[in-house]
Amino acid sequence: MKRPLISVVIPVLNERDRVGTLVGELSHANSAPFEIIVIDGGCNDGTIEAAQNLDAQAAITIGVSEPGRGPQFVAGAAQAAGDILWLLHVDSYVAPGALDRTRAAIAEDGWVGGNFRLIFDGNDRFSTWLSGFYTWFRRRGLYYGDSRIFVRRDIYDRIGSIQPLALMEDYDLTRQMERHGGTCCIDTPALITSARNFAGRHPVGIVFGWLKIHTLYGLGVNSKCLAKIYYGR
Repeated sequence: MKRPLISVVIPVLNERDRVGTLVGELSHANSAPFEIIVIDGGCNDGTIEAAQNLDAQAAITIGVSEPGRGPQFVAGAAQAAGDILWLLHVDSYVAPGALDRTRAAIAEDGWVGGNFRLIFDGNDRFSTWLSGFYTWFRRRGLYYGDSRIFVRRDIYDRIGSIQPLALMEDYDLTRQMERHGGTCCIDTPALITSARNFAGRHPVGIVFGWLKIHTLYGLGVNSKCLAKIYYGR
């Protein structure tokens, strides 16, 4: 039986050093067939030139969109040829076997999609706390793009694509996925990601900010306003 093709969509904005490492991780120890789609959100540091010159064990397609993960994921999915979409943040680390496990979760176990157990890098107490916090709310059915969302292409098309929101586009997609069937959280291999976006922030502040954004989102506040609040600009 033909194995499903996985389309890995990576939005980038000035990530020259990281994109090469990430593509290298994807290219090793994964036997599942895949393609890589890098979407430029306005890079000016040579990220795209670096991506074009990478030696990968998969086809690399370069696309362009307006800045923002929502629009970039939409652009990437539109160019994808795969049976499974893998939405990957550039500051994540890909463990050997992750693509194979994704294929098995959908093709063999029958899930419509899901995500990966999230572990933040670093041996400090803060990273450990963040990893536990994310595990806690995943058990309540909540998960986001930083935990590497994957979804069957036919389900994605039935949903009608990701909404090109300035913020919460990933949460909106997961709510739609849950309405179309069962999703899973892959425990092994776990996804290791950078805690750089949370550096210097207190756990109470993180939880409060998370609750505030969700409350405002539920009240219908415009995603651009939410992004300004979340990113502080």
